Amino acid sequence: MGEHHEMTGRVTGTPLTAGRHGASVRITLDSPPSPRWSRALAARLTTELVGCPAVAHLRLDGVVQGADLVLDGVEPPEAERLGRAVRAAIEAANGSCDRPAGGEDAPPNMPSAEAEEVARTVAAGARA
Repeated sequence: MGEHHEMTGRVTGTPLTAGRHGASVRITLDSPPSPRWSRALAARLTTELVGCPAVAHLRLDGVVQGADLVLDGVEPPEAERLGRAVRAAIEAANGSCDRPAGGEDAPPNMPSAEAEEVARTVAAGARA
């Protein structure tokens, strides 16, 4: 079985300093997650919130702090949606950590020539 975490205890909110938007919301997990789990959570949380109009002030960098998830800039209109997104992100991080991490022995997902073509396309777009 892989790494699993659950929300425990209270979810607390505190105001941010004057001039900043939203609240700081702290969600306690059962234990501090690994860096792999933390990256999986942040990636899924970002995906869940794409297109959400009131998350412009939400800071997701460094969301995992020890055994806590800390979300700064949470605006009241999107608090419920953010809660659902956090739940989905925790479930996704738990699921992704059930699978072994891709290592050096894992087969490539595409031929090297295709990866090089992708890189050339990115470079052309970046230089345009």
